[in-house]
Amino acid sequence: MDKQQAQQLQIAALPPEIESEHFFEGVEKLLEVWFDERATGDLRNITRNQWENLLRHVKCEIISFTQNEHIDAFLLSESSMFVSRRRWILKTCGTTTPLKCLEQLLKLAQVEGYTVITDIFYSRKNFTRPEVQNSPHKGFYEEVTYLDSIFPEGRSYCLGSINQECWYLYTFSQPEKEGEEEEEDEVKPNQKLQQLQLQQPADFGDPDQTIEILMQQLDNDVMALFTKDKFATGQEVTQSSGIDLLLPQMHIDDFLFDPCGYSMNGINDKGEYMTIHITPEEKFSYVSFESNVALDNYTRLISQVIKTFKPGKFIVTIFANKSSLAYETMKELEIEYSTLSNWQRTDMQCCNFPSYNLLFAQYSRGKSS
Repeated sequence: MDKQQAQQLQIAALPPEIESEHFFEGVEKLLEVWFDERATGDLRNITRNQWENLLRHVKCEIISFTQNEHIDAFLLSESSMFVSRRRWILKTCGTTTPLKCLEQLLKLAQVEGYTVITDIFYSRKNFTRPEVQNSPHKGFYEEVTYLDSIFPEGRSYCLGSINQECWYLYTFSQPEKEGEEEEEDEVKPNQKLQQLQLQQPADFGDPDQTIEILMQQLDNDVMALFTKDKFATGQEVTQSSGIDLLLPQMHIDDFLFDPCGYSMNGINDKGEYMTIHITPEEKFSYVSFESNVALDNYTRLISQVIKTFKPGKFIVTIFANKSSLAYETMKELEIEYSTLSNWQRTDMQCCNFPSYNLLFAQYSRGKSS
């Protein structure tokens, strides 16, 4: 599949006045769902055909697949999907509609014995062109309304400047409940999907952390690498750009779109992942980096990513639960990065949820960066 074919999956839904304009929304919608670890099922038992049917609701397709004993990684026509035993992640760009596949996901999860959801995260940066999006993604209020209809216990947040650059988050997060009755886990057949239980586990489970680096106003020479004019394959540009050096232990599955654009997934033997997606066109260039690799300090990784892609501005978000190496060090590492780099921090916010800490920071070019 080339990039033009990927865009044709969506072009019919665009308003007539912008159909003729060349534009692609690089900003992704990121959806992550965790199910109760006490269940004995495995989301990786869901077949490829079932995933393909689910992704039709999203308006994207599977173009490549890799796996190991811990995680399945799907490269999509618009970004990525990762599936582990009880965690599901979907990240899609363009005018895709990931929230529309949620009910189908919950049905598939129920077949695997998952009737209790422990964590829900939906996040995205503000769109470059929100007017091209399809329902229920035309605005964050619409997205929240849609999510609330399925998960009435959810909470929504906006970090950053709501009239400039910002980052939206919807999550299920509630204080731990002592002495919760396990017999409540049963879901009666006549209950609707939105009555699936939302429950925090008794402990904080396995360490979990996610770092995202969302970059804009990228260097033209760097972006020129991610075109068919420069390279024939994803592997060539992965090596030439230095992407393969960011986290060398990752097994990489990459794809170079025609005429331009790039996506990659990486997975390692621990079940950790990384994913990068690049929209190189100068007028709306965008690069996203995401990984759940466990580090107690992300300063070096952030620096490597920024030096690789050379953005004019970027956002960093870091989620870490109380079992993670990064949980107590997030604020300190951000201060360290601000001190050691020439980047100007324009905004920084820290949030404390019942089992997670969240760091949000924005940067723009300093005088000598």
